[in-house]
Amino acid sequence: MVQSGPRLDDERRRAFGGSFQTGGEHYDRVRPGYPSDAVDWLLGSAPGASRAVDVGAGTGKYTAELLSRGLEVVAVDPSADMLAQLTRKFRGVRTVLGTAEHTGLPDASVDVATVAQAWHWVDPLAASTELARILRPGGLLGLVWNQLDVTVPWVHRLSRIMHAGDVHRPGFRPQIGPEFIGLQRHETRWSDPVTAAEVMELAKSRSYYLRAGEPTRAKVLSNLRWYLHDHLDYAGTSVIQLPYYTQTWRAFKA
Repeated sequence: MVQSGPRLDDERRRAFGGSFQTGGEHYDRVRPGYPSDAVDWLLGSAPGASRAVDVGAGTGKYTAELLSRGLEVVAVDPSADMLAQLTRKFRGVRTVLGTAEHTGLPDASVDVATVAQAWHWVDPLAASTELARILRPGGLLGLVWNQLDVTVPWVHRLSRIMHAGDVHRPGFRPQIGPEFIGLQRHETRWSDPVTAAEVMELAKSRSYYLRAGEPTRAKVLSNLRWYLHDHLDYAGTSVIQLPYYTQTWRAFKA
């Protein structure tokens, strides 16, 4: 589980993050979007914002929310495959191969910097310095996590079978650098309608599965089939309301 203790070291961070260098089409198809309530809370604190950077943008799940609210968006990600999926959906969005530590963007060039589902892959202090550099004075930093709502017992067991590593422990607080002040949190509980087959595909998009060998992958899928079909009695086409818990954190450039 992701927690508020020591961060992944650089070697492990690169290894886990590298799991997402390919497979952009599959990731885009099976991963959930973000609840409007969470996005509105974040952007409500930056009413005059016009330009944003979405760091770790992937296939554009959070980019879509920024665009829908009228912001000009630059999408930054280390995976060319992920950005290719984003470009197919959002023509005209500028994309940059880069990371939170090295965006390649000019000083004071954006009003908002978002990092959705990716802050746990970065060096938080180096990333804070870089994002503060590209933000204008008083600019907004948004850190967002979608995670399975493990307060629901059956979802807790599901997350363990899937090896969902992005579930925060109680008391989690993201580490940010001294360049930012006023860290605040917003919580949204919601559900995503999926079929049992789609839950299986969701498991295949997790870093644990992507990095595993074939025997481990087969075991994960076998356990999931038993849990969904035999234990929970969901047919392949049954619609499951899969509970999620979204944490949104915001802070401002000091």
